Amino acid sequence: MSEADIREVTTDADRRDVFPIIVQLRDHLDEESYLDLLEEMSAEGYRLFALFVDDEPVAVAGVTISTNFYLGRHAYVYDLVTDAEERSKGHGARLLAFVHEWAAENDCEAVELESGLWRDDAHRFYTNRMGYEKYCHSFVYDLS
Repeated sequence: MSEADIREVTTDADRRDVFPIIVQLRDHLDEESYLDLLEEMSAEGYRLFALFVDDEPVAVAGVTISTNFYLGRHAYVYDLVTDAEERSKGHGARLLAFVHEWAAENDCEAVELESGLWRDDAHRFYTNRMGYEKYCHSFVYDLS
């Protein structure tokens, strides 16, 4: 039986090890831009967690804690991705459940995330399997 654990990604080696998984969700990144952005995001409170099986990363979640009028103190999941070869094995559910526990331990009232309109499989996972509710639309205005 494989041994699995979830830990925060803090070392340079682990950051590089999870990049091939992150890029499956954020395919516009190269490793250098990923590392530069990760450093800046971490300074702003972004936390990166990974589920490792036999010491190899198979799923990654990037989370921040913030406060607003409509959710109060909450965790926001910016990134959640399981390696393509490891999907449908429960890794994403296990990692997201960890995020829920982590958020509760950090006095959050909710966990929020967004998902691209085209990601139908992810939407079914969030709503049917993980109990999330669709409650709003998200909009972006490109300033470039």
